Amino acid sequence: MTTAAQLLFIGVSTGASSIRRIFPRWMRLLGVDAELVGVDLPLRAPAAAYRDIAARILDDGRIKGALITAHKIDMLHACHDQFAWLDAYAEICAEVSCLVKRDGRLLGYAKDPLSSALALRQFVPERHWNGERDALCLGAGGAAVAISVCLAQRSADQGAPRRLVLTDVLPERLDSIRQVHARLDTPLRFSYRLCHSATDNDALLRDMPAGSLVINATGLGKDAPGSPLTDDARFPQGGLVWELNYRGERDFMRQANAQADQKQLHVEDGWAYFLYGWAEMVAEVFGLALDDALFARLAAAAESL
Repeated sequence: MTTAAQLLFIGVSTGASSIRRIFPRWMRLLGVDAELVGVDLPLRAPAAAYRDIAARILDDGRIKGALITAHKIDMLHACHDQFAWLDAYAEICAEVSCLVKRDGRLLGYAKDPLSSALALRQFVPERHWNGERDALCLGAGGAAVAISVCLAQRSADQGAPRRLVLTDVLPERLDSIRQVHARLDTPLRFSYRLCHSATDNDALLRDMPAGSLVINATGLGKDAPGSPLTDDARFPQGGLVWELNYRGERDFMRQANAQADQKQLHVEDGWAYFLYGWAEMVAEVFGLALDDALFARLAAAAESL
């Protein structure tokens, strides 16, 4: 019988994730005896399923915590009374992505805003936001919530877009993210647009000033085929393009790369965002200090697989 500590990975189809290959190498690098245990649940699972997982974490001495992907909002909604403490981002975003068991108590964190900030730091030049530059986030789901909170809470020294435009095909998602933004004290201006088609998104893209940031947070290109834009879309001159997908067809990234030379675009995928998300949660669960040097070592180990 194994005595290794366990980290639960709560998702929909956890066996397909790249982290299943990366995690054992990270544990060897960190000198931690732990294994990753996948827990697959259908989207919008019954509340009892989430409560059973929370109870399992608390009752099983081997389990140190959990990482949550597709069930962040539902987990917190179903298990709110089972948490002894929530971090500030979990309160603002009304979700949990990282569960930690300490002294028999269940702690909840929303790590994605921090992961967003670290990933943005990798490719947004210093003083880039000095000027009339906006950001357009296609998709208003969980990733958009994290990125928008990250941008809204940047300091005056760090700089931020003048305006953040968020789109989605579902009005309820726009309503939900608007509620999150209502909890923030920020000078960032938000705009919410219901876009039923890729041509609607194309029209918004045409209005973005030079140097603006354009994000694909729809999942299209990984979770489902296609892109939120048509091939006729035109990216802003000197813009930053962030494809949050790190695998799949990534048609959005193909469209941006086709214009990269002409438009002087910087095109970034979601690999660093993915790695920062996992690294932050592994560090939190196992009580490690994640600095730039350690992240570089973890990233190198992941890249070599």
